[in-house]
Amino acid sequence: MVGCKKTFLSQEVNPNQPSVASSANLLSGAEATTAARLNNVTYAYLSVWMGYTTPSGNYVPSPTLEQYSFTNTSFQVFNAIYNNLANYNAVITQAAADPSTNNYAAIAQIMSALCYQELVDNYNDVPYTQALNSKLYLFPAYDAGQAIYNALETRLDGAIATINSSGSAANPGSADIIFGGNMASWKKFANTLKLRIALRQSNIAANTAALKTEVAKTASEGYLDDVTFAVANAGYSNSDLNSGQQSPFYLYYGFSASGGEQTGHAYYRLNTFFKNFLGGFSDPRLQQDFAPVGGVMVSLPLGGSNGALTNSVTSSYGPGLDIGPTMNATVLSGAEACFLLSEGVLGGYVTSSNTAQYYFEHGITASFVAVGLTAGAAATYYGQAGVPNVNWAASSANYQKAIITQKYIALAGYGSFEAYNEFRRTGYPDLTAARSIKSGALGTGNAPTRIYYPSTEFSQNLAAVSAEPTVNVFGSKIFWAK
Repeated sequence: MVGCKKTFLSQEVNPNQPSVASSANLLSGAEATTAARLNNVTYAYLSVWMGYTTPSGNYVPSPTLEQYSFTNTSFQVFNAIYNNLANYNAVITQAAADPSTNNYAAIAQIMSALCYQELVDNYNDVPYTQALNSKLYLFPAYDAGQAIYNALETRLDGAIATINSSGSAANPGSADIIFGGNMASWKKFANTLKLRIALRQSNIAANTAALKTEVAKTASEGYLDDVTFAVANAGYSNSDLNSGQQSPFYLYYGFSASGGEQTGHAYYRLNTFFKNFLGGFSDPRLQQDFAPVGGVMVSLPLGGSNGALTNSVTSSYGPGLDIGPTMNATVLSGAEACFLLSEGVLGGYVTSSNTAQYYFEHGITASFVAVGLTAGAAATYYGQAGVPNVNWAASSANYQKAIITQKYIALAGYGSFEAYNEFRRTGYPDLTAARSIKSGALGTGNAPTRIYYPSTEFSQNLAAVSAEPTVNVFGSKIFWAK
């Protein structure tokens, strides 16, 4: 006892629970949280509304999914994303006092931009300038979605500049579970997010020139593509000693360590719309995305046949998506990156020695390879002469439609939220046939245009959220929507 400090028996501080986590631990945890949100149950409802999946016949019909009858407690990501942002913000704050962690801060800035874009794409106006600062703003005001998008471009420029000026700063290494501390790849990721933010606003003609200039500012840093893309792996494991440590997609849509069927695998089945959509293109990815039953793809329409076709006779997620418990978690796939570049070249946002067709076909190839097919199979597929939205030459009447159609197919499984965003931006593909056939389904058109602000905002930040226009989930649109 005589060798102990006077504070040894203090009850105010628990030495096993430090009040300040290291930048390395904060970054790893925040990246893992983002990856889990994008790959797990969060956007399962959009997989249904976008026509990929439908509830199994084993279950009682869900009014929220099949009749679009949901409330401000349904499908919420608001608090989860802000909690995630708080950890990225802590990394940024630590770097202000310790420049040796500037690379950590740059990554946190890039991932924060990803998260804020996700918030805007869900809710339109959200807190930004007053967010994450409860000491000054206990009730943060809402910023316009357009203003936040503009700020994110600047944030990403700043992150790239920080990386370029931080040559002597510590490299995050394995603490970065996405690129392993490869800062050149992080600059490409930042640039790709800038391109996605710009293209998302392509319907706003007045912004086009400025956005093209913004994208060109950092074009020399390069972009993600089918070789370098953003996936995370936090050391996912299937060990019985690490229950719940599986890759997030497999954790919900696959099987437990003991071989039991997880909830998502049992609940979500092949949607008839997606089966017919891919069948019309003779697309072999269907047999990889979903599992045949007795050699046949068996599907259900949204809102129909509940109780008639049970799990034993309907197609679940297949081996191309349910790869295994240690599989990477997709943050921004090679296929999505290539389709962004294809549209970027097509629209004049990106200057490249490669053509829009080059990136279109590389996007298809990346999608084929990701689900376990070969590049040769992809070439055969996009080589189908005379098939619009598959063959580039045959798509000359509407190249954008071809790009977004193939992006939609490539986003099956891990990318339902981005598919929803691109549908709302472009109207592609036509999802009329994917609409619920359930009696009493609300609204008109293909699917709701947005979700409500969460109930927690009305109980905790009433004045700010009440200043926003009343939300009509079948009419209110994100500022960039068509």
